Amino acid sequence: MASFSFGTGNAAKLLRIPLYAVGRIGTVLLPRGRRWVFGCGAGVGDGALALQRFASAAGHDTIWLTSSEREDRDAAALGIRSARKGGLRGWWHTARAGVLVVTHGLGDVNRYANGGAFVVQLWHGIPLKRIGLDSPATTQVPNVPGAALLRRAVGILYRAAAQRIRVLPAASHRARGRLESAFGLAGDRVVVTGEPRVDVLSRGAVDEVRSAASTLLRTVAGEIPETARCILYAPTWRDGAPDPAVPTADEWIRILRLLEERDAVLFVRSHPLGEGGYVPPLPSRRVRALGAPVLADVTPALAAFDVLVTDYSSLAYDVGLLRMPVLFLAPDAEEYATTRGFYGRFDDVAGPDAAADWTELLAQLDALLADDAVRDGASVRSATLSAEMHAYRDGRNTERVYQVIRARGIPAPKGAV
Repeated sequence: MASFSFGTGNAAKLLRIPLYAVGRIGTVLLPRGRRWVFGCGAGVGDGALALQRFASAAGHDTIWLTSSEREDRDAAALGIRSARKGGLRGWWHTARAGVLVVTHGLGDVNRYANGGAFVVQLWHGIPLKRIGLDSPATTQVPNVPGAALLRRAVGILYRAAAQRIRVLPAASHRARGRLESAFGLAGDRVVVTGEPRVDVLSRGAVDEVRSAASTLLRTVAGEIPETARCILYAPTWRDGAPDPAVPTADEWIRILRLLEERDAVLFVRSHPLGEGGYVPPLPSRRVRALGAPVLADVTPALAAFDVLVTDYSSLAYDVGLLRMPVLFLAPDAEEYATTRGFYGRFDDVAGPDAAADWTELLAQLDALLADDAVRDGASVRSATLSAEMHAYRDGRNTERVYQVIRARGIPAPKGAV
């Protein structure tokens, strides 16, 4: 059952307009300092963590704004100073920040205190499905009298918030055009530096990257047989609608049979904003949950997997940095193209044989796991797709983003020469 939709989120946003106004007055009165304030809608991770580590190592005063006890613990485990983003402390830290770094939206920090700030929006993936101003879902509101006016008001608020962004890194010039359109940004605000969140996939020797990822996966998911192939299944969020790919009882039986025959483990990562009934009818160590409650940021663990199965997730672009085969399960591709929309054609990414159901998907997966030639062909296709979307693969995206921020007037750390 879905846990969130744009409609309910936007309705809440409209009700908070007076609080935004009060907060804006406060930020006008308070001078901003030199501290870098970080937040991430998915927890303590993603590109925000990469940039926080870099900025902190460079000597900047940093703090992470959290939204739960788990995030408090995660920040403490990493040695990062933190405070809750809600309440007076969160408002104060956000209002006094010299730099605000977010990955999802301005609600990653205190939403009422970002006026006049230097905002760095790292985003959280190369868009495949349409986002922001390019998607009708963004301005969705409940079906009530005056809904058209409410949608227009939400659109105005979204554009106004986006205009606060001073730096938005893009993975490539192709991705840059999508981000400029989605956020309504022009000029030099969207910069091709590569994305900090994927540096972990490109930094260091291949064996070292895979070893670190495997250690992380086993830490959060438990023991995995050394010989088992690991499959990551990452269905995306459907704007609050049910997930049409949840397996039936009969499909579960066939899934488990294939996993046993091919000595594989399926890790299911439902989108943080929605969840499906991905629980087999019989308990099995061949199927394991790997949602956000288990692992907030999956990117550092990607190299531990042998195959990605998804529908419209930007992970399809990222795993190509690892030459990982990708299979697509998209039972609602036609409908999704109409209601949400894609950048370009879905077939250009998924190829002509995206599976429409589990029967087709399992046949493709069986061939991939059984035949090295099939796997090699899929690996080449994945790497080619990634090369079209990632301009850099040298592990230095974070450094480039940092240099852009500094070049735009953000001072060096105190005491720096």
